[in-house]
Amino acid sequence: MKIPRALLDDVVAHARADAPNECCGVLEMRDGEVLAVHATENIAASPMRFEVDGPVLIRLLDEIEGRGAELGGIYHSHTRSEAYPSQTDINFAGNWPGVEWLIVGLKPDEPETRSYVIEGGEVTEVPVDVT
Repeated sequence: MKIPRALLDDVVAHARADAPNECCGVLEMRDGEVLAVHATENIAASPMRFEVDGPVLIRLLDEIEGRGAELGGIYHSHTRSEAYPSQTDINFAGNWPGVEWLIVGLKPDEPETRSYVIEGGEVTEVPVDVT
C-alpha cells in the first residue's frame, strides 16, 4: 500500500486518541494507493477488539464506491501489543478477502504501523510505502 504521510499520521492520531480502546476505520484506495482515511467509532469500546456499526460501514462503502474507489484496507490499533494480527483479527479477516489490514501498535515508545493481507488464515506482511 502507498499512503501519504499526512493520512498515516491521521491513523496514528486516531489510535492515540481512542486509547486505551482500539480504534478502527477504513482506507479508501485506488490502485493500491490510499486516497482517504475514514475514522469510525469502535462500538465495542474495548482494548481487545473492535467493531464498526453496520449501517455506518454500509454508508461508507457506498460513498467510496460512488467515487470510483474501493475499500482497500481496514485499520485498527493494538493498544497493548505490537502491530501484528491477533487470532481475533485473523478470524475476522475471513469476512474481508483481498483487504489489507493496517495495524497501529501502541506498545512501543513510538507507534509502529504495519500492513498485512490475511487470506485463509495465512498472514502475509505487505510493505507500507509512506509518500
